[in-house]
Amino acid sequence: MLCKPLEKALNEQIKNELYSSYLYLAMSSWFSANDLKGMAQWMLIQAKEEDLHAMKFFDYVLEHGNRVDLKALDQPPSEFKSPLDIFEQAYRHEQKVTKNIRDLVSLAREHNDHATESFLAWYSLEQVEEEASADDVVQQLKLVGDKGNGLLMLDRLLGQRVFVPPAAEGAA
Repeated sequence: MLCKPLEKALNEQIKNELYSSYLYLAMSSWFSANDLKGMAQWMLIQAKEEDLHAMKFFDYVLEHGNRVDLKALDQPPSEFKSPLDIFEQAYRHEQKVTKNIRDLVSLAREHNDHATESFLAWYSLEQVEEEASADDVVQQLKLVGDKGNGLLMLDRLLGQRVFVPPAAEGAA
């Protein structure tokens, strides 16, 4: 069984992961409305990943005999200035998620919960990828700008992203 502080913190992280999905859906909607279907697809894939992350936390809490206590989600923004604005916000959001994961690792260490620390190791590595992925698009958008052929080419490239669930742990 998880100690109460970890149970509470992991429940909060479930909410955070679900909010991340909600945020990326809002961003996808903006891209779709602005005829940037590739970027909309990229954000949809990001939302699916966040849903998967939330469910991994959900299952982990339940597997330990604790209770999942779902909290209300804040409404994400629906208006954005530009593709660059959206990806900069996504990058900052991923930095915030990274901090949340680090705080969870520290809490697990504080309570000598080695299983939870081990569970969180995957998320720590995942956040390196998440931040790098968003920052790569930010840097590309800074090069091509928010209009013209470069933006359309980047949109087409980002639209090639597909959802690939991670392999089951321990699978050969």
